Amino acid sequence: MRYLTITLLSIFIGRASFSQINPGAKQISLSHSDVALSNDVFAIFNNPAGLSQMDWREVGVYYSPAPFGLTELANGYIAYNEPFPFGSISIGGMSYGFDLYKENKILAGFSYNYLNKFFCGIVFNFHTVSIKNYGKANAFYLNLGGLVYLSENIRWGFTIHNLNRATFGKEENQIPMIFSSGFSINILDNLSFNAAIEKDIILNASLRFGIEYEIIKNISIRTGFQNEPSLYSAGIGINYSFVGLDYAVFTHPDLGLTHQAGIIISFGQSGSRSEKIRNHLR
Repeated sequence: MRYLTITLLSIFIGRASFSQINPGAKQISLSHSDVALSNDVFAIFNNPAGLSQMDWREVGVYYSPAPFGLTELANGYIAYNEPFPFGSISIGGMSYGFDLYKENKILAGFSYNYLNKFFCGIVFNFHTVSIKNYGKANAFYLNLGGLVYLSENIRWGFTIHNLNRATFGKEENQIPMIFSSGFSINILDNLSFNAAIEKDIILNASLRFGIEYEIIKNISIRTGFQNEPSLYSAGIGINYSFVGLDYAVFTHPDLGLTHQAGIIISFGQSGSRSEKIRNHLR
């Protein structure tokens, strides 16, 4: 009975809440309001345009072994970004589920920087799903993103997830087509505000807000809120040398509270991420 319950959760709730949720811990702690921020390697899952804000290579790992105390909802992500003079190339992978229900995804992305003000990115996704005793299916789809610096401290971004409206088998909308847009504002050098709206074509629009505050150098606290569904989140980020550690906690209206964590390694770089990006784009 437990496995049957978890399988149904994975199939029916998971579409909006688990397998389609994007990493990492920083993004979750901001309630995914970061479409116009997208300033770490996990941008390949969120807004790939942001990857070319970075002129250093970066690798990130995010793993949640038992969300809400359920090992059957385990999920993990890995991402890598390599900068080039012509843009950034990135790869990533995702695994979600357990032996009765499993999803895997491989991603490859490219991001282009024009004049350090206009950024665009595209991601190619190969997504597979396997349900025990029912078989396997796969799909190929595209994600598109853009990012514009309206000023040094104000950014606007947008994404389109599943641009070609791919699906598993003959069933429509198994992979959601989602539109997102929002702003990121540096109110102070150590305080940023993010706001976004996300619209799944078959669900109500979701409003998202997030705040990040660097309380002391290299230590930031974050919080966020979204509706549809109503989620509250918070977290902390610690950067030491070239290593970044992120932790997040968030609530789900049906399943309660859970914790998330991730690590990012920035090769050849150390210190504040926002400061490094500002120096790169000047």
